[in-house]
Amino acid sequence: MQLVVARIGRAHGIKGEVTVEVRTDEPELRLGPGAVLATEPTATGPLTVEAGRVHSGRLLLRFEGVRDRTAAEALRNTLLIAEVDPDELPEEEDEFYDHQLIDLDVVLADGTEIGRITEISHLPSQDLFIVERPDGSEVMIPFVEEIVTEIDLEEQRAVITPPPGLIDESEAVIASSRDEETGEAASGDPASGDAAETPKGDA
Repeated sequence: MQLVVARIGRAHGIKGEVTVEVRTDEPELRLGPGAVLATEPTATGPLTVEAGRVHSGRLLLRFEGVRDRTAAEALRNTLLIAEVDPDELPEEEDEFYDHQLIDLDVVLADGTEIGRITEISHLPSQDLFIVERPDGSEVMIPFVEEIVTEIDLEEQRAVITPPPGLIDESEAVIASSRDEETGEAASGDPASGDAAETPKGDA
């Protein structure tokens, strides 16, 4: 099956290098020298990786036949697509390919249904689950271990413990109001001379 592994960004320098937005946990394997990648749009490919290097925290690639800035800039926003065996699994136990996560049911620890994963958004800072709720609305859930506590491929579900307001915005309003009330109570009554105790909680 085909998986999007990167998106080409702007040209870098004058010798045909491009920046890429990596969308795979295995860039050394999928985007290494010699890798042949299909593209979207298809007219720009296939592309063969000639060389790669990391510069200022970003991956730079050079493709065979792309020798100057003009040719590199023409590839901007092209998606790079790798052919992956659907039975192949990532090397690390806590890593997953996008196709393994798409269509998983998202539930709370008590089993409450939240929705279904329809897309994985790969951002520079973290990955996001795009979850379609039963009413047709969407919610974005950061794919971090503090929130996504379990991925069960056999049961086809992802278990989450969302912070207040992530799933239901009204919870954030209630939590905010509670914090304000707690803050007022903690400040004490100036006339009474009661000592104020700073409430403990999330910074």
